[in-house]
Amino acid sequence: MDRVLFGDNQFFGVNHSSDEKSRAQTIRFQTNAAILNVLDIARDEGINTFMCTTHDRIGQICDIIRDNPRYQDFTIYPCMPYAHKYANALTELGVLGTIKQFVPGNIFNTFAKGGVAFMKKDFATLAELMIDAELKMFRGINTPVIWMQNVITDLLLGLGMTDFLVKFHDHVKTKHNAEPGFITMNLPYLLETLEGAGIKQPTICASINKIGFRMSGGVELYEKTIRQKRCNLVAMQVLAAGALPASEAFEYVCKQDGIDSILFGASSRGNISHSKNLIDQYSKQPI
Repeated sequence: MDRVLFGDNQFFGVNHSSDEKSRAQTIRFQTNAAILNVLDIARDEGINTFMCTTHDRIGQICDIIRDNPRYQDFTIYPCMPYAHKYANALTELGVLGTIKQFVPGNIFNTFAKGGVAFMKKDFATLAELMIDAELKMFRGINTPVIWMQNVITDLLLGLGMTDFLVKFHDHVKTKHNAEPGFITMNLPYLLETLEGAGIKQPTICASINKIGFRMSGGVELYEKTIRQKRCNLVAMQVLAAGALPASEAFEYVCKQDGIDSILFGASSRGNISHSKNLIDQYSKQPI
């Protein structure tokens, strides 16, 4: 993985510190051109990996990138599922309607005949089909790492449904020839669980920051886990939703021996450049 990854929260009005900023971002990025402009700024700063959800708008961005030779070296890390998409569909269409909309092929006919009994019998197969459906928008684009979103990772973790974490891991590796990644708010417990299921040196993205924002288990346990280097680790939410100054936040994360990559999102050339320069600066300093 590259040292610096660029995120997509700003494009879809996700701001953990300000509803006003969230609304402003939603308005600003109503067009695909506005999103591509910021991606081009990130590329100008030497950031060539875009980590994003499977939001419908991303499918449109992929169509543009796929047909443009200047993006031939651009890398995307898909994060799935985009929970709001399914939540909205469930509200509007119901369970079977949602399955019909998102699952490809004739599987819906099988569900119609077998109903809930089939769903309970072979839910893992349904999950694989939905993974495949989510990834269709990225066809022809380099996607070497495919992530499970934290809302699902941590739900499965909390319910003790480790077999589904393993199913995702194995399916991504075998069907899509990519590295499976897991996003979480509980790095120590997830790592322990994956190792217990036989997954060694997993790829994990977790909230890591100086003040313990969204870090279940606390800063001390995280630092201990990071030093052990038992996973390929991406740090996210390093600014703790704006609670930390950028210089202080990036210095802390870069000094943790065991963090491979740092994920951040920004919408202005100044902030993108400043963040990238700070990461480069502190990454060169001895740990």
